[in-house]
Amino acid sequence: MIDDKIIEDLQKQIDELKAASQQQVEEIRVKMLGKKGEITRLFEEFRTVQADQKRLYGQKLNTLKNNMLSKLEALKASVENQEGPKGPAEDLTLPGDRMPLGARHPISIVREEILSIFKKFGYSVAEGPEIEDDWHVFSALNFPPEHPARDMQDTFFINNQTANNILLRTHTSSVQVRTMESQSLPIRVVCPGRVFRNEAISARAHCIFHQVEGLYIDKNVSFADLKQSILLFAQEMFGADTKIRMRPSYFPFTEPSAEVDVSCNICKGKGCSICKGTGWLEILGCGMVDPNVLIANGIDPEVYSGFAFGMGIERIAMLKWQVNDLRHYFENDVRFLREFETVI
Repeated sequence: MIDDKIIEDLQKQIDELKAASQQQVEEIRVKMLGKKGEITRLFEEFRTVQADQKRLYGQKLNTLKNNMLSKLEALKASVENQEGPKGPAEDLTLPGDRMPLGARHPISIVREEILSIFKKFGYSVAEGPEIEDDWHVFSALNFPPEHPARDMQDTFFINNQTANNILLRTHTSSVQVRTMESQSLPIRVVCPGRVFRNEAISARAHCIFHQVEGLYIDKNVSFADLKQSILLFAQEMFGADTKIRMRPSYFPFTEPSAEVDVSCNICKGKGCSICKGTGWLEILGCGMVDPNVLIANGIDPEVYSGFAFGMGIERIAMLKWQVNDLRHYFENDVRFLREFETVI
C-alpha cells in the first residue's frame, strides 16, 4: 500500500545513494527501477489507490522516479570523473599486428615472367579486345571457310548471323592482326590475354585459358631465327641446361609450322610420369608466317617475312610448378593460392 511515509523513506534513500564504480551504479538502477525495483513496485500498487487520491499520489510517484533518474545521472558522472577519461587499453606505441598480405595469382606470375623474358629480346607488348569479329580471329589468319575451328563445337559465337561474325576470341592471334593493321614495319610484339574455347572442363582442358603469342616481321627473317628465339626463351624460363626439339605440325596461319617440346625439368630427360616417360614436354606451337596472312594484312611477302609462336600460360605454369590439374587456377582455393605467397 502506498502512503506518504514510504515515499519519504525512498526519497531519503535516493538522497543518500553513493557509488564507486559503473557496476554499482547499474546495481542501484536495478534495485530502484528494475522490473522488481522498489519504485517500480510502487507504480504497480498505484492501481489500488482510491480514485480521489490518484492525482496526488501520481504526482508524488512521478517526482520520485524523476529524482531517481537524476540521481543515477549524477552518480554516473561522478564515477566517470573518478575513473578518469576512457581510452584504449592497448599501448598505441607498440607495433601493430601484422596484417595478412595477399599474393599474385600463379597465372599472373608466369605471365609477367614470360613477358619480361621477351622484353629483354626487344619485344613490346600489345593487347586487344576479347570480343572479336571473324576477320581478326579467322579470315585474316588464313582460316578457310570450312575450317573446323569455325564450328560451334570450338568457338563461342555471340552473333553468327552476319558475314563478319562476332565471337569470343579463340586465340590472341587476333591481336597480331590488329598490330599488322596499325603498326609500321618491322614488328616485334608479344600478345598476352584471355581466350575462350567451347571445350569440356577437365584436369587438362578448360573453356577459359590464357595465352601469350609472339610475332616478328622484318626483312630476311628465317626459321633459324625462330628456333634460336624459342631456345633462348626455354632456357630463360626453365633453366640454362634446357633443350628443345621441334616437330612438324600444321597451323593455317604459319608455313612451315612446328610444335616445340622442352626437355623435362623434373626428370632431366630420363622419363617420368609428368612427361609420360618420353623425357619431353610440349610447350608451344610456332612457324613462319604464311604469305597469305601477310598479303591479307597489306604486307608484301616478297620483301618481308616473319615468324609467330603461341603458348598457353596455364601449360607453362603447370610445368613450372608441377600442378596436375588445370582447374586449380580457376577455383580460387585459398589453400592453393597460398602456395605462391613467397614467389617473387
